Amino acid sequence: MIGQSTRLIFAVIATGLSFAAWSQSTTPNPPPPPPPAEPKPFISSGELADLLSKADAARQAGNTTPNTALLRLAPYTANLEYRSVIGSASLHEKEAELFVVLDGAGTLVLGGKLVNESRRDASNLSGTAIDGGTSRAVSKGDMFIVPENVAHWFSSVDSKLAVMTLHIPRFTASP
Repeated sequence: MIGQSTRLIFAVIATGLSFAAWSQSTTPNPPPPPPPAEPKPFISSGELADLLSKADAARQAGNTTPNTALLRLAPYTANLEYRSVIGSASLHEKEAELFVVLDGAGTLVLGGKLVNESRRDASNLSGTAIDGGTSRAVSKGDMFIVPENVAHWFSSVDSKLAVMTLHIPRFTASP
């Protein structure tokens, strides 16, 4: 025969377990993380022309630097950067960057020192300009690579400048 105190202990345990089960069933589950972006390893010339047209329309509507992902294949993303005004200067500490000028023209400055340098995140710096460096006119069809730890900036834009950018992460050997 089970004693009264044993019954009381079982009743408390059963009540506790019931409450725990009830509270878990009424607590909403957190939303699942967003799915990773679908790979997009190809873009047709027609799609690119359409994106350039939309970026130009956005520029004319006042969005001075609309950016759009063109290609995605982890860990790479090629972006369309459409500029109509001078933007900030950049320096990427852990990645190189490939540029292809798709439309327009401007002046690229490479090297030198960032003016009013600030940290954007753990591995990227920005500034309002570059002191020193080498200037070069760039236009449709030009391509260039900016190595990691090199300041870069478009110091002028001739009405518009559409570039494809691809950040190339530094590869390190696994231990």
